[in-house]
Amino acid sequence: MSNYKLGLDFAKAQDRNDPLGHFRDQFHIPKDKNGKALIYMTGNSLGLQPKITKDYIHQELEDWANLGVEGHTDGKHPWLNYHELLTETMAHIVGAKPIETIVMNSLTVNLHLMMVSFYQPTKKRYKILIEADAFPSDKYAVQSQLRHHGFDDQEGLIQWKAPEGEELANYEDLETLLKTHGDEIALVMIGGVNYYTGQFFDLKRIAKLAHAYGCMVGFDCAHGAGNVKLNLHDSGADFAVWCSYKYLNSGPGSLAGAFIHERHAHKKELNRFTGWWSHNKEKRFKMRDDFDQLTGAEGWQLSNPTILSMAAIRASLDVFKDAGFDRLCEKSNELTGYFEFLINELNNSELKIITPSDPNARGCQLSIQVKNANKNLHKKLTEAGVISDWREPDVIRCAPTPLYNSFEDVFNLVERLKNII
Repeated sequence: MSNYKLGLDFAKAQDRNDPLGHFRDQFHIPKDKNGKALIYMTGNSLGLQPKITKDYIHQELEDWANLGVEGHTDGKHPWLNYHELLTETMAHIVGAKPIETIVMNSLTVNLHLMMVSFYQPTKKRYKILIEADAFPSDKYAVQSQLRHHGFDDQEGLIQWKAPEGEELANYEDLETLLKTHGDEIALVMIGGVNYYTGQFFDLKRIAKLAHAYGCMVGFDCAHGAGNVKLNLHDSGADFAVWCSYKYLNSGPGSLAGAFIHERHAHKKELNRFTGWWSHNKEKRFKMRDDFDQLTGAEGWQLSNPTILSMAAIRASLDVFKDAGFDRLCEKSNELTGYFEFLINELNNSELKIITPSDPNARGCQLSIQVKNANKNLHKKLTEAGVISDWREPDVIRCAPTPLYNSFEDVFNLVERLKNII
């Protein structure tokens, strides 16, 4: 880790020597009413727009205008197989093989589709284990699956809680839960990076532990994809899902991704919902043929691709490809470490970083707990030109994103925070 120093000169020197610094110019940076760039620290909620996105979408609009339905086969990037343009780069970012990776639907839809296949409860083994402070949508989804299968959505839900008085979950407690309830748990479904604390869980450790008790394992990687090295294939997880509009910069509500481990690629007997896009590509338009399941992650598709959304994803993935994900992760560690250093140097009892200090246990998000849940502090920070977000009950989340945030951004954020407090 760098030997961080106080002062603006250090931040500027880091930016001058940053081999990825020029990528900031490839993004639209929001401005205030006076035209001054805001300090944007919410890539963990909605990533900024790459400047090439408009051209990528415009190409598909042009093909639609000029070719109509023939754009499916004759467009510059034919729509029939457009999703294949995304697979290799997306697979690299999440640490998967192309056969394990698909872009489709939205995140919670994909989560439900995965649970159709990998949550197969029995009278004895039917419970679902999640982290206690999971993103609400995950909790709602798994509870609805419990109800759908005729189980009580409270009794059937096991929650992995942080120890009393602490914010971070620990693995010893998870081991105890599985030792106690392992033969009752059908599915362990954890958020890969916790949305509130920013804690990056050890996916391989969790998967190995849960599999030892006969549980299926899935991860919601909404806050991990494009942020940390998920290494999904090596983790051994049965499935994972993620969105593309946070660190993957594909625009509000854009399509999501799913991972299904290679060991399930050829299991056509796996229960699943199907549609014509999971049918053999060669026979897809022979409307009266019997269903012929595609292998791999493509076999979980339902409908033809949403091209305009996929064009935006392709634009962002091309920027990732140019930058190199390994290099981005290295910069993320340095940028977040610098942020942590400056916050700690404030030595202010009103603020406490609850995100793990270990770079291997976090991404670029730092969650700053505010004493007495003083939301007014966040409001003043926003008025000072910093776009962060508040998460109830008492946390300001800031994510210095390596593609478009600078060391000077981080310095100025902390200076404005210091002036407020």
